[in-house]
Amino acid sequence: MDIKELAIKYHNSGFNCAQSVLCALGEYTHLDEEIALAISAGFGGGIRSGEICGAISGAIMALGLANPFTDSADTESKDRISLLVKECVAAGKEKFGCVRCSELKGDKSNCPYYIAEMAAIAEIIINN
Repeated sequence: MDIKELAIKYHNSGFNCAQSVLCALGEYTHLDEEIALAISAGFGGGIRSGEICGAISGAIMALGLANPFTDSADTESKDRISLLVKECVAAGKEKFGCVRCSELKGDKSNCPYYIAEMAAIAEIIINN
C-alpha cells in the first residue's frame, strides 16, 4: 500500500485529515499510532475553525518529527524545519490553489484528495 492509499485508509476509518496524514507517515515519524491520533485529533477541519487545512497540518507535524528542532541553540535545525514547512505549504497552495480548509472543502468529497496529496508531498520532502 502506498502512502496515498494508507492516508485514505485512515480517513475512511473515521479519522480526520490531520490524523490521516500524520499516521500514514508513521514510517518516517516513528510516532506510536495512538499518540499520533491523539496529538492530531484537534487539527481536523482547519483546527476546527476552517483555517489551515488539516492535511497540511498533519504533513507539517510529520516534517517536524522527521526533522526535529529540539535544541534552541541548533540554528541549523531551526532553519531547516522552517524551509521544509514553507516548501510543504507552498506545494499545497500550488496544487490546491489555497490552504484554508473552508475554501478547499466546499463539500467534504474533496478531502480524500487533499489527504492523499499532502501525505505524498510530505513523504517526498522528508526523503529529499
